[in-house]
Amino acid sequence: MSYKKATQILPQELLEKIQEYVDGEFLYIPRITDRKKSWGETTRIRQELLDRNERIFADYVAGERMESLANRYFLSLKSIQRIIGQQKREQNE
Repeated sequence: MSYKKATQILPQELLEKIQEYVDGEFLYIPRITDRKKSWGETTRIRQELLDRNERIFADYVAGERMESLANRYFLSLKSIQRIIGQQKREQNE
């Protein structure tokens, strides 16, 4: 999210009307519903997490214990269990 200067974007009369409600504070204007981007769409983090989860599952299938995976990937045991369950379901689809 980036900030824009209202004085450079909005017409003066609109700016003055907004100042009646919010003066000198930050104001978040949400995106139009049709233009919303899904989580991770603008970064590589979604793909990085998918890759990590595949590595976790591959290590699990190769015989590594869940507790060891939790320590190595700095995740809770519950998170490792969830990831492995998710990967198993995806394998069966």
